[in-house]
Amino acid sequence: MLNQDVKYIKGVGPARADLLSKELGVRTLGDLLYTFPYRYDDRSQTLRICDLMEGMPNVQLRGRIVEFFKEGAGRKQRYIASFTDGTGYCELVWFKGIKYAEQSYKIGQEYVVFGKPTFFKNRFNLAHPEVTPLNSAERGEGGKQVQALVPHYHTTDKMKASGLNSRALAKIIETALAMVGLIATPQTEERPARGGLGGTLTETLPDWLIAQRHLVSLGEALRIIHQPRSAEEIPSAERRLKFEELFYLQLGILCYAKRQQLHIAGYRLPQVGELFHRFYRERIPFELTEAQKRVLREIQADMASGRQMNRLLQGDVGSGKTMVALMTCLLAIGNGFQTCVMAPTEILAEQHLATLRQQLGDLPVRVELLTGIVTGKQRREILEATARGEVDILVGTHALIEPTVQFLNLGLAVVDEQHRFGVKQRAALWEKNTQPPHILVMTATPIPRTLAMTVSGDLEVSVIDELPPGRKPITTRHYYEEEHYKLHQGLLHELQAGRQVYVVFPLIEESATQDLKSLQEGYARLVDEFPQYRVGCVHGRMKPALKEEAMRQFQERETQILVSTTVIEVGVNVPNASVMVIEEAQRFGLAQLHQLRGRVGRGADQSYCLLITKKELSDTTRRRMLIMVESTDGFEIAEEDLKLRGPGDLEGTQQSGMPFDLKIANVVKDSRLMQEARLVARDIVERDPQQQNPEYALLWQQLRRLRKERTDFSEIS
Repeated sequence: MLNQDVKYIKGVGPARADLLSKELGVRTLGDLLYTFPYRYDDRSQTLRICDLMEGMPNVQLRGRIVEFFKEGAGRKQRYIASFTDGTGYCELVWFKGIKYAEQSYKIGQEYVVFGKPTFFKNRFNLAHPEVTPLNSAERGEGGKQVQALVPHYHTTDKMKASGLNSRALAKIIETALAMVGLIATPQTEERPARGGLGGTLTETLPDWLIAQRHLVSLGEALRIIHQPRSAEEIPSAERRLKFEELFYLQLGILCYAKRQQLHIAGYRLPQVGELFHRFYRERIPFELTEAQKRVLREIQADMASGRQMNRLLQGDVGSGKTMVALMTCLLAIGNGFQTCVMAPTEILAEQHLATLRQQLGDLPVRVELLTGIVTGKQRREILEATARGEVDILVGTHALIEPTVQFLNLGLAVVDEQHRFGVKQRAALWEKNTQPPHILVMTATPIPRTLAMTVSGDLEVSVIDELPPGRKPITTRHYYEEEHYKLHQGLLHELQAGRQVYVVFPLIEESATQDLKSLQEGYARLVDEFPQYRVGCVHGRMKPALKEEAMRQFQERETQILVSTTVIEVGVNVPNASVMVIEEAQRFGLAQLHQLRGRVGRGADQSYCLLITKKELSDTTRRRMLIMVESTDGFEIAEEDLKLRGPGDLEGTQQSGMPFDLKIANVVKDSRLMQEARLVARDIVERDPQQQNPEYALLWQQLRRLRKERTDFSEIS
């Protein structure tokens, strides 16, 4: 019954079914039941007009209309009813639907009105209130008792234009509840004959799990969430439905991880060879941090286990991820294998090449580069040497996954800024050998701790959570546009000291023309303000060759100021740059602001990040600026970003794979419940890895149904 097409439900039909499908993704009766209210109106209390106060939420009043009048003309006309309950007067106001209000409401008749009171011209008014004749309000349609708590559902403008508002949707959902026996049928007030309430609704969790976690039944949870009798019973329904969502989310992820573990063998790399020890003794100019040592131990244990390593390495900008990646490569090379490092851009690939060669010095390790700009004879020679096993570390972009690139024995693939590659691109690396290589993916975009257990899929997570000694924290300050004059002296001081400056402008596709104009105007202003210094410019709409040249000039100190868009967000390493100015910072998210800030602070000098915004800011934006000023901890910032923006907006999470949309649970607010669900799911996967235990049959059956309907868990990586 849950799979029944929604068009056959009373009150829907083909046209509304099409609308529900397009606007809400609701196609079946089951989809309707899982379309949850976002809030409830409390209709159990009726207030007096004399008790109204500013800032109150929606209120219910009972009284009579004593007068109608109109104000304004044309589109600005409004229709006003003077309403009283004997303790005072308020106004009911309509800006739209005036004709309907004129025809529907009468002077002297008693009504129950519901709406949000606002204070205007010394009187409270309710704009577009819900107005119901008193007798209907008390008994409702067909004499049915009216709910004390009225659910509100998300609808769209298209739905409302077709008469499918929240109230209409609630009525359709009520019919669906009755069809599966969760409530008495609206027409008869009788329970259906199909086995009593909830008689046709199949449980999705086994009885032992419901009892163990102290959950209400599925039928009871759905009845409460749509038609609660009191506010006190709502939390029990929410807990049941949230737990179920998070539990199956985690069960799917852990099953996939277990399948990888059981069925995908990895090369056993037990040796910590002389090459690794020699590098450690001779080539590291500083002591590794305890975090770096811990992560290397985790990686070495993975690579010696005989299982394929799938590890996500998280670390803030400048935490030493590249050093860990290089030492991991040396572990593989010491066991007789080749390695590759895949980066999202040519600039970053070239930078990795230079860094690796500089760090390795005269050690017998051959490092080569393969990107789109490596062509002709040079490309052929590198490809042939790689196929013969002579190249130890091949650094490149997505060019590494082309069929022409063949390794003799690829044992390790390092993927930098992994969220910038699609799942299929990353998976193509696996096909470079008869047995898949060990995988180490790195990101400087910290995944919040509350999301890591979900977003990272089958990846084990390692975190470098401390910076190398000697790094000075970046000082961040917030200025308004009117305070630009304050920046001049500070920038001049840094430039005179021989340091360099980034100035970043937003370039958002929807406003590309205007944004480009702002960048060009900013460039011209800086040329005027600092005539004794060279100013470069780079943005994503430039030809690649021009962009590369502008970046090269800045890296080699030929230009002292670089005006840019966010193309410099990842991978540019200029230790001499000490100032990052971010214009219109209100248009960036926290994660992006933190990434941009990470372009400075790479040398020994004190560095600064200056956030420039307009003065009129929303509370959320003001909060973002304050967080940036107060914190340099990428993980703390990522947590705050998640709270402010939600998981769907975080850069990278869409590709990294939230397996399906959560309809009621929230990975931030419900992180404790998600940890609880994960522990239960992990225990079940460990007890029944082959999914054959009858005790868990219902769980595996439900998981397969969810997989089929919502996701392919194999695409989480």
